[in-house]
Order: sequence, then C-alpha cells, then structure tokens
Amino acid sequence: MADHALPLWWGRPEGAAAATVARGARVSRTPPSARLGRPAGGRAFGTDSAVGGVVLLLPDGEPESVRRPSPLSYAAALPLGRTLARAGRTDGLAVHAVHYRCRGWNGPEARLAADATWAVDEVVRRYGDVPVCLAGHGMGGRAALRAADHPAVNSVLAMAPWLPEDDVAATPEPVKQLVGRQVMIVHGTNDARTDPELSYRLAERAKKTNRDTCRFEVHSDGHALRQHHEEVLALAADFVLGALFTRTFARPVADALAAPPPLGLRMPLAAGFGRSLRS
Repeated sequence: MADHALPLWWGRPEGAAAATVARGARVSRTPPSARLGRPAGGRAFGTDSAVGGVVLLLPDGEPESVRRPSPLSYAAALPLGRTLARAGRTDGLAVHAVHYRCRGWNGPEARLAADATWAVDEVVRRYGDVPVCLAGHGMGGRAALRAADHPAVNSVLAMAPWLPEDDVAATPEPVKQLVGRQVMIVHGTNDARTDPELSYRLAERAKKTNRDTCRFEVHSDGHALRQHHEEVLALAADFVLGALFTRTFARPVADALAAPPPLGLRMPLAAGFGRSLRS
C-alpha cells in the first residue's frame, strides 16, 4: 500500500512524526529487528500488574518488499491505539503498535505474520498471561488472521484485510488457526485495493469451524474506510473490549456473531453506530 493512501480513520502523522517520514527515505534498507512501539495512551511499562489485556496494532504493508517499514504507517495507526487505550483504561488495556522488520509479506516467508507472532511472545514476556487481540488493516489484517494460532491470542480484528486471489492451484488461506478465537472482519463494499468478496469467502470458511466469527460491511466505503471512520472506530472499540474483557457486545455485534451465514457475514454497519452507543 502506498504511503500516500493510508486509511484516514487511523489518522495522520503530525509534527515530529511527519519529519520522521522524510528522514525515513534516507535510511538503510537493511531490515531491523521487530519491536513493539510505546504503549498508546500514556501507559508506562512497569505497570505489569495493572495490565489486563493487550491489543497489538498491525499496520498495513506490501505483498513483496524488503524495504524498511513505513514510518507513516505506524504514525497513522496511533490514533486508533489511543482510542482503544482510552476506552479500555479502566480494564487495564495496553495497546502497542508492532514495528515489522520490513514492510513486505514476501510469499511463503509471511514476514508480517511472523513478526506478529514474535510480538505476542513479547507481550507474554512483559505482561504475563493476559489475553491478546490482534488488530490489523490491509496486509496487517492478513497478518492478524494468520498469527491467531498463538495461545495468548483470544481475538482478531481484521480491517479491509489484504488476501490473495483465489487460485485452484494454490493452498487456500488457512482458517483453522481461528478456532476458539472471536473474529471480526470489517470491509468497505467499494474497496478497490482489497477485494471485499475475498474476505467474505474467508469468513464463510472460518464460520464453518468457528461460530464466533462475524463480518461487517461498510456500504459505499473504500479501502481507507474514511467515509464512516467514527462508526468504524466505535465498532472496533466495542468488539475489542467485549472480546478481551467480556463486556457486553452492542446488539449489532452480538447479532452478527450469533447469526448464521450469510447474515452474520454481511452485517451492515449502521450510520451513527458510535453515537447510538453513547446516547
């Protein structure tokens, strides 16, 4: 995904973050080690006993690339992280963005998924036995789905996930790792970069073995989900807090999880979703 086409609901970098983007073009392309970003929302490391759950933000990437990850992608992920951190503060939610070794999935190497798995291991090392939600957009959504087999992961939120085209000669994208996890996929119906029909087909296969799978369609919205970004953020917060801390899901989310396909996999995201929850 090009740096200039990031989803607006993840936000835009400001100040020093924007300057970092300019400097990023001049740094070495040697892939660094994966690492976790600072906790969103001001939670300081060392408050291990206060952490009750963790969200790992998995930014977008590219199908093939050994270039260093885009600083813009991570800066753009931070507003979502702050939103989730604020919403889950009383439950002890910690939110970290994952800094990949490089920005490419790179075929069988599946580097972004491998980095996501490393990040879950790091969460367990830092915080102990806490539930983890993998939340990704685009190629990060694919990484979230693929890395769900880690025993600490209890939920996956995949926004406009990049998925390979169906190919009868290739092995289908796996779904068995999703068994026992709560899974939500969100996709704009007018997405021109990642085919929403592919995420529906994956959700359909996943639902056969994992009833706790749902998928929301954001009608008339594109890959960036910019037209309904407030509703998308509210939906993300409702799902994450319900999955990690057993809060009661909003009625549309509960209905989507309970409904058989295709109803629960083509659930429309209603206008004003966030406002209706606050009223």
